[in-house]
Amino acid sequence: MGASDDPRRVHFQSPEYLVDRLDAIAELFDKDRTDLLVEAIREYIEETADSETFQELVATKYYDDQLEFETVKQLVGAETAQRLRLLKADLGDEPLDLPAPDDTDIYGDGATSVDTGDADGR
Repeated sequence: MGASDDPRRVHFQSPEYLVDRLDAIAELFDKDRTDLLVEAIREYIEETADSETFQELVATKYYDDQLEFETVKQLVGAETAQRLRLLKADLGDEPLDLPAPDDTDIYGDGATSVDTGDADGR
């Protein structure tokens, strides 16, 4: 076990019926209530972190400077956080000041037109 895996005591209140159900499940599987809670929390966090909606929310808050990089790493993992960091740096860069081409025909002589027809009444 690493330092970050050291157990930490957490106290919270829960509706009694949930605790009763949890205890019944723990007894059924011959497990400890705490083990089931930790497993449920781990699964919830993994499922949430993989959610596209969650990742978009984290990215938006990070780009708006509402989340620090270390927090982003905890929420979505180091690899995704690094990608977000690189994208944020790119977004912060000034655009290249290039003039629009004036005499360039980007299609050359190979331009074709497509007759869409008006058969469908559009």
